[in-house]
Amino acid sequence: MKNSFLKSKSLKSFLDFFSRVAISAIFISAIPGKINDFERTVEYISTKGIPEAISSILLVGAIVCLILGSGFFIFGEKQKIGSVFLLLFLIPTTIIFHVFPFHQRAVFINLGLIGGLIISAIREPK
Repeated sequence: MKNSFLKSKSLKSFLDFFSRVAISAIFISAIPGKINDFERTVEYISTKGIPEAISSILLVGAIVCLILGSGFFIFGEKQKIGSVFLLLFLIPTTIIFHVFPFHQRAVFINLGLIGGLIISAIREPK
């Protein structure tokens, strides 16, 4: 028996958009802090053993990935590109900041986001 609730094309479209906004919310909310506290964020990245000059470059890259990734993921026809940008931010961030030392909750939350983004990146349009 098929679920008639999800047969409506406009409802599916709305739920798809809402889901992309919900997933992106965590990434969008991180952008202002990284921009407004740029120097402090660079210092924090440097505490992980990354030279300050490289930390600045990585932070600029992270901000670009967050902005472009969220924009493409939510609004663009190129949702897969948005997923890839967000994965380029999320995977290294998880490894650098949450694996050593192991922050279980952060790692598992990020793994859930990574899984959702991978599904989005590889799914075929129907």
